[in-house]
Amino acid sequence: MTGAATGRMENKVALVTGGAEGIGAATARLIVREGGKVMLCDTQIDKARELAEELGDDAAAFELDVRDLDRWHEAVRHTQERFGKLTVLCNIAGISEPGNVIDVDLDSWRRTIDINLEGPFYGCRAAIPAMEASGEPCAIVNIGSMIALRAAAFVAAYSASKAGLLALTRSIALDCAERGVPIRANLVHPGAIRTPMYDRYKFSGADTPENVETNFAATHPMNRIGEPEEVARAVVFLASDEASFTTGCDLTVDGGGSIRS
Repeated sequence: MTGAATGRMENKVALVTGGAEGIGAATARLIVREGGKVMLCDTQIDKARELAEELGDDAAAFELDVRDLDRWHEAVRHTQERFGKLTVLCNIAGISEPGNVIDVDLDSWRRTIDINLEGPFYGCRAAIPAMEASGEPCAIVNIGSMIALRAAAFVAAYSASKAGLLALTRSIALDCAERGVPIRANLVHPGAIRTPMYDRYKFSGADTPENVETNFAATHPMNRIGEPEEVARAVVFLASDEASFTTGCDLTVDGGGSIRS
């Protein structure tokens, strides 16, 4: 992590899905470093609890499958009870599994749509009333993908889910603005980032790890794989009051991948 902490998340309380590892864990660390409090939500509850213990009193963990709306409501209530309010929602949990339209396993299609699109929808549905109740400026930050902007043939479900999440985020941004609710909604589009999701492709056996790394890096004009902390910095910027006049935005953190020729 580079740069000195500025306290830009002071008095903010965030619920972060996918908080046990990868981009979610990097975001949680930065939120706490910047003075905020965080509820780490994940199905990998043991990992989430370990991270919460590492981060101290400003962090806690809650077991959440984002496909379960009732559990979402419990996660929001738990956050309010633990920290007094909810002002930031970071929908970071997601999956990516290979398959084109003809070959994709139907269970994989449904699972990807359920986690990547329906999960954030449920999260916003559960969190927005709690955010309104806080009476404070609030923010939703969703995680898209450069593939939402530039679809890939080998991940049909992932492409569809992330493109749908872009439209959902903009719809939420417009709805809150039109109703005069001080909740901003924005999206971050990562490229290939060095996370457990990326490692599943790198070590899948489809090719050597070195060739997979080379091929993924080549999809970015900057010709490298991104780091979770680089995405976390964009997420925290959009969650903070530094982005107070920014809503409905999609910010790329993809090494130029979405604009490559």
